[in-house]
Amino acid sequence: MGLGNKFKQVKKAFVEANKLLGDLIKVTPSSKIVGDLAQFMVQNNLSREEVEAQADELSFPLSVVEFLQGYIGIPYGGFPEPFRTKVLKDLPRIEGRPGASLPPLDFQKLEEELRERHEEEEITPEDVISAAMYPKVFDEFTEFTANFGPVECLNTRLFLEGPKIAEEFEVELERGKTLHIKALALGDLNRAGQREVFFELNGQLRSILVKDTQAMKEMHFHPKALKDVKGQIGAPMPGKVIDIKVQEGAAIEKGKPLCVLSAMKMETVVNSPLSGTIKKIYVKPDMHLEGDDLILEIEW
Repeated sequence: MGLGNKFKQVKKAFVEANKLLGDLIKVTPSSKIVGDLAQFMVQNNLSREEVEAQADELSFPLSVVEFLQGYIGIPYGGFPEPFRTKVLKDLPRIEGRPGASLPPLDFQKLEEELRERHEEEEITPEDVISAAMYPKVFDEFTEFTANFGPVECLNTRLFLEGPKIAEEFEVELERGKTLHIKALALGDLNRAGQREVFFELNGQLRSILVKDTQAMKEMHFHPKALKDVKGQIGAPMPGKVIDIKVQEGAAIEKGKPLCVLSAMKMETVVNSPLSGTIKKIYVKPDMHLEGDDLILEIEW
């Protein structure tokens, strides 16, 4: 989320976010919900008091909204009010245990659908359960592994940061089959946003073209929303545009959704802070945005 250098602020915000949400018992996913709200507060430089005062205007992470709707049940002590009412407005609420109202799931039918969608992959019983509980995450995971292979054989630092120049490391693909790799050099960035990576593989010199996602982020030139211009709507968090809910020229009411952003398994529905007409849209689906990047303009 680009907040790695603000970890202390996020920790402090976690305390305040927890109070906002009613001092939740921390388990997955409730701990993630509090964390999502804490990051949202730090990203937008909001105090607990400001979040409470502006709750009916802010575009909260979807996990926070769904928690307040009752998607993971009713918390001990009940939902925080009037915070819940201000955030949800006229959104539907779930009463009681959410699982009690779920329709029955046909696991055999789901397995058949997975085999059709992922013909080249072996579908295990664990895959079926994963897809049943987290359908979107499962699809993203299978797409990722289809592109990059069995990344579980990499240690955490190599996976997240990549190797340092001249670093030697081993990758055990399977028992008795180990690759010895040494990172040698990086080429210049080409027009496609790629670099040629030079390395030794079991003593043999190799090179491949790899997309430099960090450089592409640095080359990101998108207009920022001006905070003193009321009709300009900026991204409340970094993320990818996964859905645009409006069209240019359409009327929009305050509190209605404009678009949906997604980053690090956290979705954020960006709601309109005012009523008016959509003047211009600056984003497209799958576009990656940084915080405060201009999403659209509203004529009010």
